[in-house]
Amino acid sequence: MLKRNTTSAWVLAAMLASPLALAQEASDPFADDPFAESPAESGTTEPVTADPASAGTEGGKSTTDAGEATDDFGSEVDDGFGSALEDEYGFDPADEFASEEGQAPEQRDPWEGFNRAIFRFNDTADRWFLKPTAVTYRQVTPIFMQTGVSNFFSNLHEINNVLNNVLQWKWGQVGNDTGRFLVNSTVGIGGLFDVAQHMGLERSDGEDLGQTLAVWGVPSGPYLVLPFLGPSSIRDGTGEVMEWYTNPLTYIDDNSVEYTLKVLDVVQTRASLLQAESLLQGDRYVLMRDAYLQRREYLIEDGELEDDFGGDLDEYDF
Repeated sequence: MLKRNTTSAWVLAAMLASPLALAQEASDPFADDPFAESPAESGTTEPVTADPASAGTEGGKSTTDAGEATDDFGSEVDDGFGSALEDEYGFDPADEFASEEGQAPEQRDPWEGFNRAIFRFNDTADRWFLKPTAVTYRQVTPIFMQTGVSNFFSNLHEINNVLNNVLQWKWGQVGNDTGRFLVNSTVGIGGLFDVAQHMGLERSDGEDLGQTLAVWGVPSGPYLVLPFLGPSSIRDGTGEVMEWYTNPLTYIDDNSVEYTLKVLDVVQTRASLLQAESLLQGDRYVLMRDAYLQRREYLIEDGELEDDFGGDLDEYDF
């Protein structure tokens, strides 16, 4: 009996430890391939050098200076995929349906040198001023107060959501966001409490004038980093300027109150990003640019995106 219990304990410990080991292995994308043969196992102890005579040749195919594959007789090798689509449909669907929104991030960032300079300026200002303020705010402000402040500004943003939903003819979302604003402004004590979510009026991802312009067919334009405002584009930057007039805080008569509330909104937003910031590793500029462009495309399409194989991502529950 004692031997059986000891064996069961070891089996249970192994079962509990195996998912952790697998998760740790999967979390490191740069881990060595466990199935790759080491030089000692493969019997090779010296580095293998390529034969100069066979350089640039793979499996009977060679590559030109331009990177195009050619056969042994110097003619280009057709992979058959693009030509098959053209033979079947009369055109290449990838080229026909390519749009500015679907371009690679590098193609949408022709002003990278300028953008990186503004990014460094914003990053320095954030490191010395905004981030320390947000950290202090997070440390000295109770959680329930932070939640109340976040709910308050989110409730004010419902006005902008309703306006842009009307401009985009999203009447169902107009009713939802209008109901949220009325309920939270009254029962929720000026928006400090999100009572509407308990009534089935869920908070949306939000709408802005940049998304409205996109729905109207206005092209995005190049990626643009704005001083103090961060990632944007020509279209979204124009929308942000116009939103100054749709922000309810702009119409407060007392300038000191107006600016205090706007600064508090910025600090609260920055404090909410402190945890996500720890995930940024490597080239922060590229990471933030790609994340911004993907997020904007997601918001414009209302989350109805397709994967690379043409399947709707929403039909899968992860």
